[in-house]
Amino acid sequence: MIPANALREIPGVRQDEPSTSRRWFHSDYFDLFVWQTAGGEVLSFQLCYGIDTSEKALVWKKEVGFFHDGVDPGEVKPGRAPATLLEADGPFPATAVAARFAREAEGVPNDIRSFVIARIREFGRLHPYPRSRRRRFRRAEWQQRKPN
Repeated sequence: MIPANALREIPGVRQDEPSTSRRWFHSDYFDLFVWQTAGGEVLSFQLCYGIDTSEKALVWKKEVGFFHDGVDPGEVKPGRAPATLLEADGPFPATAVAARFAREAEGVPNDIRSFVIARIREFGRLHPYPRSRRRRFRRAEWQQRKPN
């Protein structure tokens, strides 16, 4: 039985490229956007986490590698500049993110689930203190959550 807070696939995702399939999996904590070839190869993914609090995103692209978006600017103090783009955002919680993703991803196909978990762990090893490209993850129009 799949837990109530598990990632579930969002049907009817807009498809713009005939050679690539887009998929969207959603839970209360994660949004996973995946681009795959017709043969199932993962070309890119965006794993948004903390979507109910302070959203961040781990982005992986086959030809480019990793990005991390979502610097929490924290408390702004007088005489001190707020956080800037590409500022280190503290340690990346790879173990915690991978464990929670594994628990919530029972409804995600095994090949995608395993691939994403491996990339989360790889990013944690390569970039334990990542720098974010942007303060906020920018969602494309098709990635917008609709109000209930």
